[in-house]
Amino acid sequence: MSDVKQFTYDELNEHKTRDSLWLTIHKKVYDVTAFLDEHPGGDEVLLEEAGRDGTEAFEDVGHSDEARDMLLKMYLGELKASEFAKNTTTAANGSAQSGAPAPSPVRFLMPVMVLIAWWVYRQYFA
Repeated sequence: MSDVKQFTYDELNEHKTRDSLWLTIHKKVYDVTAFLDEHPGGDEVLLEEAGRDGTEAFEDVGHSDEARDMLLKMYLGELKASEFAKNTTTAANGSAQSGAPAPSPVRFLMPVMVLIAWWVYRQYFA
């Protein structure tokens, strides 16, 4: 049996205030309370992800190796596998636990449209 503490989303939700702030990144649970005032992006970023899976937000920013090493000091344990599976299932059904809206198709089409416009300009006006 593993000595690693296992957590549920219910337990994470009990810790989403400035006095006690937990979140999960890559299925690992971290207590980031002491880091609130030091976070370069401001405490609002951490408070927004409190009590839930912050993996996508963490990776989108592109944190440094130093930032990843800092997480080791804040490590509490792992998210229970059943909790992760539950979150993945709800996300696939369109009701992700994080509450974030699904990305708009325009977000993906915009770069393509810009490239097409550039190509047309080069063909006809350059």
